[in-house]
Amino acid sequence: MPRRQPRPAPRPPTPTVLRLALYQPDIPQNTGTMLRMAACLGLAVDLIEPAGFDVSDRHLRRSGLDYLDAVEVRRHVSWSAFDAWRREAGHRLVLATTAGALPYTGFAFRDGDCVMVGRESAGVPEAVHAAAEARVRVPMRTGMRSLNVAVAAAMIVGEAIRQTDT
Repeated sequence: MPRRQPRPAPRPPTPTVLRLALYQPDIPQNTGTMLRMAACLGLAVDLIEPAGFDVSDRHLRRSGLDYLDAVEVRRHVSWSAFDAWRREAGHRLVLATTAGALPYTGFAFRDGDCVMVGRESAGVPEAVHAAAEARVRVPMRTGMRSLNVAVAAAMIVGEAIRQTDT
């Protein structure tokens, strides 16, 4: 009887080159949650200021716990500075919005995408909507306004990772 060859060890997943952009976040605990998620999932984070709280390294460290050293955080002084940077870098902007026409599960994500979530209190202004190459939403029951921003971000980037991880 021929000897069976051992199965090759599973190949580790290829890291994706996805980014998560936080547009002028209001709540440090949500920011900390998203930074921790980004560290665990290998996402880079773009923090677009001004934020609704002190974003000094000391305050980010408190909200991000000991995960901050494991995540690339790029701070941008304004929306226009971020938009110019991401266009130059070739990142497609995918806006998570309750006004999006396309469910996030029906969107074709690709490496290099930058998923943006808005302010907890106000979302993003019309100029940001207009600049986005895509606007996606999390389908919800009728009458519900919105999910927690960190929960919505986790759902959407989870799908983006699923689609882009080979």
